[in-house]
Amino acid sequence: MSADLLHQHRGEERCRAELRARNLAIFRGENPEKLVITDGKVPSAGNIPVEVIQHGKQYLAAVPEYGPRLEQAWAAGQRKWLALSSGSKLSTATKSGHYIYVDQPDVAVQAIERVTAQAARQAHGE
Repeated sequence: MSADLLHQHRGEERCRAELRARNLAIFRGENPEKLVITDGKVPSAGNIPVEVIQHGKQYLAAVPEYGPRLEQAWAAGQRKWLALSSGSKLSTATKSGHYIYVDQPDVAVQAIERVTAQAARQAHGE
């Protein structure tokens, strides 16, 4: 691996590690950014386009104490989001863990492009 690629890879790994550490801190009750995490009922979104992207690599699989339960809870949450709109779609980022936008940003960008194109078509009555 060239020095430039190695440097880039290490930078990406540091970024992923930092993101994971921040989220784990929030779940421990550390919330310096004062993020609001609610679990209230979300009303139906009708037929607006929604694309839920699931990760293809098990998230926190190395932590058997709660990794599998977290996977189940995450999948249940995704099913709830899909149920909010009759125009919903589920796709998979096969090479990604939890941070799809970091691991496979192209998958996230393509999903945004599909959803916005579908919304534009609906707005124009197509």
